[in-house]
Amino acid sequence: MAPHGNRLLPLLLALLAAAASAPSSVSGDERAVVEVSGAPDGVVWVAQLSDLHFSVHHPERAYDFRRYVGPALAMVNPDLVFITGDLTDELEMTTFEWIFTKELILYFLFQPRMEKSKDLLTMKQNEVEWIEYRSTMKDIMERSKLPGRIFYDLRGNHDSFGVTTSGGDDDFYQKYSINTKLGRQGRVQSVTLENSGWKHLFVGFDSTMEIGLRGPTNLFGHPTDKQLIELDQSLSQWDTEFDKAPVTKITVGHFPLSFSALTESGKSIKDVFLKHSLSAYLCGHLHSRFGKNLKRYYHRTTQEPSLYEHYYQFNMHQGYAIQSAKENCSEEAAHIEEFWEWEMGDWRRRRTMRILTIDDGYVSFTDIDFSLGSKSIIIVPTFPLDSRFMQRRSAPRDFKCHVKGASTFDTVRALVFSRQEIVSASVKIYDSRPGNLEVVFDTGMKRVSANESRGDMYLVPWNWRAFADPSPNRYWLQIEVMDITGDTSVSQLRPFSVNGLFAKVCWTWKEFFVMGIQWASVYHLALRCALALIFVVLLVPRALIVLFKDQSGYTYQRANGSQWTLWKYLVGVFIWLFVELSRTILVWSLLWVYIIYLLVFPWLFGHPLTEDSGLAYMTYRGWTLKRSNEAFHAGSPDVMVIVLPHLCFVVLPTIVILAAMAAERTAFREHYFSQSGKKKDDHFQKSRRQVERDSLWSGRWIRKILIVLCLVVLWKHWKQCRGLVKAYAMNPLLHSPVYFYFVPALIVFSVYKTSSI
Repeated sequence: MAPHGNRLLPLLLALLAAAASAPSSVSGDERAVVEVSGAPDGVVWVAQLSDLHFSVHHPERAYDFRRYVGPALAMVNPDLVFITGDLTDELEMTTFEWIFTKELILYFLFQPRMEKSKDLLTMKQNEVEWIEYRSTMKDIMERSKLPGRIFYDLRGNHDSFGVTTSGGDDDFYQKYSINTKLGRQGRVQSVTLENSGWKHLFVGFDSTMEIGLRGPTNLFGHPTDKQLIELDQSLSQWDTEFDKAPVTKITVGHFPLSFSALTESGKSIKDVFLKHSLSAYLCGHLHSRFGKNLKRYYHRTTQEPSLYEHYYQFNMHQGYAIQSAKENCSEEAAHIEEFWEWEMGDWRRRRTMRILTIDDGYVSFTDIDFSLGSKSIIIVPTFPLDSRFMQRRSAPRDFKCHVKGASTFDTVRALVFSRQEIVSASVKIYDSRPGNLEVVFDTGMKRVSANESRGDMYLVPWNWRAFADPSPNRYWLQIEVMDITGDTSVSQLRPFSVNGLFAKVCWTWKEFFVMGIQWASVYHLALRCALALIFVVLLVPRALIVLFKDQSGYTYQRANGSQWTLWKYLVGVFIWLFVELSRTILVWSLLWVYIIYLLVFPWLFGHPLTEDSGLAYMTYRGWTLKRSNEAFHAGSPDVMVIVLPHLCFVVLPTIVILAAMAAERTAFREHYFSQSGKKKDDHFQKSRRQVERDSLWSGRWIRKILIVLCLVVLWKHWKQCRGLVKAYAMNPLLHSPVYFYFVPALIVFSVYKTSSI
């Protein structure tokens, strides 16, 4: 018995380890392994599409998808195809478009921009669009001759608008998506591709709201603690393998991390990704209109992160430190927690498709733009990597110590896909040091001699040591290919660094605002700052009146203006504006009533799910809904698209304008009496007609300007209220009279109150 027990003990231990590492909630594809065939050794490639937004009002989107994507996928023949959310556009929808569209440059955050229905405002799920999506994808599979099992379509926020229950009658994703058709029911799905000993793990996850609010308050991904556990388990599934085969880990989702909320316990998806040191996280959601550099590199430093890092990151590689050149290759490398986030362009407007390749563990991609027509040749350089977007902090050690083997550096490599036979392929390397690009390497590439049925790998040997340079963007690479018909295509110029150094890329201001700011964290900070500013401008001037009496009034400003510097004078004038507002007791008190209302009471009542669902109410903390007679909260921080614009672009401007009107009234009154040559209580020295003719300088033109500004604020407020009425099926008089009418009424009353002297 003892010998048998000794033989069984390792087996039992292995089974226990496997059971411990297995996920508690196992999806249908968990630990599924697909052996890649018909591809060069160690190479796999996948396709990504995102934000299709198929719409009954824009049939050209589905038409172009059939026209271009089907033939392109047939030519590329990828191992997997990921569609990362927003499959449909939804019927009659209000889009609270994001920061930085033309309208929102003035708004800075979010403003209703109506885009598609007959009334341009109403929103709900549209089954016709889902039927069109299913039909289009079926046609794509037939044209490309690709099996349906390689397609993975994830849900986006547009696909969850107004979904009351998962799997319910209004959940058309569960009815028409490819994932559902293939029995992929979990919110975390994984599949592993294997080629020449390499494992390439792809994990897709759905972080949309479990109960889908209608827009605009459905903007963020909302992962749960349970989902992060499942995600962690899926990414760990090969970590206990005895053979320790190299594993490349890539995750796929819809929401970028800048628009992903924390879980109920305050955990972040970023921490899970860093723990597993992903190669990349592929996502969508933002669209190409915000810029072409919607990419971000994350890594965890040994020192405690500074406070600002929880809120923003200024550029793509912030905080990256070059590793020491004295590193000892004989020592085991420390585990580096890092990953890339690559948001891709949308199909909706830019007609973009991405091809991502993994070549001996090196991950690279090429984005294809179909807005100008179909492509007969597609080129994806796989080595060397683009030093701007694909380099990793571990790359310098790879360069010095040849962690992945010296042979990986010996050749320049590129995957080429073509409808026709390729007759020539060449590579050019340019040196940018002279101030312009000079060709320093120009030679033909040879196709790898193998009987592949998918994709051609072209390579050429090179002296890679000659291109080692401390500058990560000195050398630039370009591949040129010509087919048998004479059609020529070139890849985009890209810098490379065989040393493994980063080429720094600075975001534009639009790219920074959508990728660099952690909006889930910034919302609460911005809300506190806005409220603090409102409290200061209302309370401090009132305290000055009590403490200093007339020393902050108009007469004091005039008497001491010549003694102050310009800066002090401007500050004094600014304080004087709010002092005069606080002297107008009724207006000042009404402003306090409204601020307290916004802090304590619901802002509005409406139907955030469907028109037939029960009424719910919204505060600055989110929506409060009822399910099975139990209240629950949803939509935080998504309500920022309503809360911050109202505070920053309605309430604060109203306070400033009303303060200016009160100050203008005081200044005009002083001017009036000074021109009349009598005291405030003297009414009989001159005729009123003569006094008015002398004192109405420019006809109170400052007041007229302020009234125009009031109209601008009212117009902005009306636009937002109009959007909310349609978005949530509201009756303003019944469901939100204070939010809708208090500010306009207060402005009208203040205009009347300050009209007389």
